[in-house]
Amino acid sequence: MNFVYRIQAIFYKELMQLKRDRMTFGMVVMIPLIQLLLFGFAINTNVRHIPVGLVDQSQTALSRILVQTVSATQVVTFTHQYASVEEAQNAISKQDVRAVFIIPADVSQRLVRHGSVGFATPPATDQETSRPIAQWLTDGSDTMIAASIKGLRNMPLAELISKSANRNTPTFEVTLLYNPEQRTVVNIVPGLVAVILTMTMIMFTSAAIVREREQGNLELLINTPLKSIELMLGKIIPYIFIGLIQVTLILSLGYFIFHVPINGSMLALAGITLLFISSSLVLGLVISTIAKNQLQSMQMTVFVLLPSILLSGFMFPYEGMPRVAQIIAEALPATHFMRLIRGVALRDVEVLTMTFDLYWLAGFTLFGLLLAALRFKKRLD
Repeated sequence: MNFVYRIQAIFYKELMQLKRDRMTFGMVVMIPLIQLLLFGFAINTNVRHIPVGLVDQSQTALSRILVQTVSATQVVTFTHQYASVEEAQNAISKQDVRAVFIIPADVSQRLVRHGSVGFATPPATDQETSRPIAQWLTDGSDTMIAASIKGLRNMPLAELISKSANRNTPTFEVTLLYNPEQRTVVNIVPGLVAVILTMTMIMFTSAAIVREREQGNLELLINTPLKSIELMLGKIIPYIFIGLIQVTLILSLGYFIFHVPINGSMLALAGITLLFISSSLVLGLVISTIAKNQLQSMQMTVFVLLPSILLSGFMFPYEGMPRVAQIIAEALPATHFMRLIRGVALRDVEVLTMTFDLYWLAGFTLFGLLLAALRFKKRLD
């Protein structure tokens, strides 16, 4: 029975060690809790309240009733109104809105052709009868958003159209921009750049300071004339080139194998990628100054990685998340880079028009670098 007592002693020893290691114990509780909340509450494939724009070329009471009827579905929420289709399309490219509802000037006549109640009309030609009432322009690069808008294509208008209306003609025409074939890979490949860079860049630097401490090199670094900020910069610069190699590999394979287009400027793409790589590496450095060992640094990396994948818009539309989840997503560098790379690569957006995401990544990088340097200097005292 001696072996039982020996096992029991080791068992108690591990429990005491786990009790002292509060970071590991916290991760044991927090990781499954965060996963449960993310999948059960924040992740929603049934997208609602998609921000959309309106181009009302009719400006009649009937067009206003049509907008109210569409809004009642709660699939979309009208947030902007535009004077022209060109202005609305530019708003889609900048992702100010995800789709635009265009009501033509002759919407009353089109409703009549569909069998509007209470109207008398001359006989319609086959071409007139087959014309939809209005049109949707939507960002086809996000397949979930596009599918939700396409779900309104045959939307019934019970209050406006009689039961004898032409059922062979869709209520609305839906035009998909940037990805008319609705290929999922077009949306996945640019997003994959953000996910892979988040995973590798944070993982590389999250153990940087911890590894030096465990290998006994920290004392040597302390005795050198290196300043804290110089050490932080020296730690992240080599990994910037590794990140650029990864991006080049992913986008090249996506272009040649899966025919994913790169419509924007390569210079702009390189600029936003450098900015995101820097912010991810700095986040890893901050983690490295907090963690006491490499196990803790890996746990904290996973803690950051899971929300970055699930909340950044890579797998599920940002618009489908509750407000609390959106606030958390806005704090993650991956969310801002996801918008930037999809905007530049797929929609050929002028990167300077997406200033909020650019400023956020730049501010995050500078703040994180300063924080990591201050924390490392504090540990030296």
